[in-house]
Parts: sequence; C-alpha cells; structure tokens
Amino acid sequence: MAANRRCWLMKSEPDVFSIEDLRRDETTPWDGVRNYKARNFMRDDMRVGDEILYYHSNAKPPGVAGLAKVVREAYPDATAQDAKSKYHDPKATPDNPIWMMVDVGFVEEFAHFVSLEELKSEPKLEGMMVTRRGMRLSVQPVEPKHFDQVCKMGRKKG
Repeated sequence: MAANRRCWLMKSEPDVFSIEDLRRDETTPWDGVRNYKARNFMRDDMRVGDEILYYHSNAKPPGVAGLAKVVREAYPDATAQDAKSKYHDPKATPDNPIWMMVDVGFVEEFAHFVSLEELKSEPKLEGMMVTRRGMRLSVQPVEPKHFDQVCKMGRKKG
C-alpha cells in the first residue's frame, strides 16, 4: 500500500447500527458525531478509500466486527440542524454547520470477532489508541501495522 495509507477505527453500538446493518445497506452516512476531535479527524483527514476497523461499542464484549471504507469525504451533518433529531445542536446553522460526517461502505465482516480483551492482550497492538484506558473517542486513527494485525486476527477461523 501507499506510504500515505490512512486507517481508522470507528465505533458504533451494534443495537444502533451493526456491521450486519452496514452489509445490508452497503453504505451509510456516519452522522451524530459530537466530539470535536472525532469531527476534526473526519473533516480534515479522512479521504475516500481510507480503511476502517468497524468497532462494536457498548456491547458484551466490545470489539472489531469487520471492515469498512470511506466512500464520501466530509460534508455537513444534517442531523445537527434537525430539531427532531437526538443529535440536534441548536448552534448549528446552514452557514456554520459545526458538525460533519462521512459516508462509509461495507467491506467485510470478520470470521472472528476481535474483542477488546484480545486487542489489549496482543503485544503487536501495543500503543493502539482503542486499547488505552479511558479512550472513548468514536473516530480514531489506527497505524497501518495495527490495522493489518487486527485484520489477521479477525480473518482467522475458529
């Protein structure tokens, strides 16, 4: 892969939108992100084709369920301006949308769900953001070497 390869981990609660939902729908807007750092990653750094570890959060156990990719670069998150949305932000306007989203597309569901416990116990994943205590960011960069290791772990059978 290219030297400028970008990889990400994006968290979704499986009861809200799981990897199975993404497979069914093929693509989805990644709306509702209300953390400035996560928004900035999507707005400033994500590019079409970037690879994504699809992480199920607030699950028992939490972990990586599969892969997705960025299929559309950042654009205003309309849920911020929708008064009926649980993601509404009254400060967001058409001239100053504040919140952004990207579209992601389904790539693969792993044969083996890679739990957070497995991620933390794999020495090759030392330093990976998601394994750090208190790391709750829903969109985070992943080093390509870590991305590749998680893919190996998820593609193993049994």
